[in-house]
Amino acid sequence: MAYLEITLQVDPVNHVAAAGVYEKYKQPFLNTVPGATGKELLVRDEDVQVLHGFRTVADAEAYLASELFTRDVVGGLSPLLKAAPDVRVYDTL
Repeated sequence: MAYLEITLQVDPVNHVAAAGVYEKYKQPFLNTVPGATGKELLVRDEDVQVLHGFRTVADAEAYLASELFTRDVVGGLSPLLKAAPDVRVYDTL
């Protein structure tokens, strides 16, 4: 099992818009991304995090290079971001 954690610096006024991007691409992510096992949205005043579950680290890294991520998700979120996202991949032991 592996996790992809993406932390987004988004103003609280834009949390609903960021959640809209999350909702729009959640099912396509689960249906089409090889190795995808889950996706959760975590919201705090200071940021928004998206936690993705994958079977392997390689699956997580492949998603980061996919058109769904680079074109659709990043394209939808870019206008809302105050800073570059913090992207981390974790492997479980």
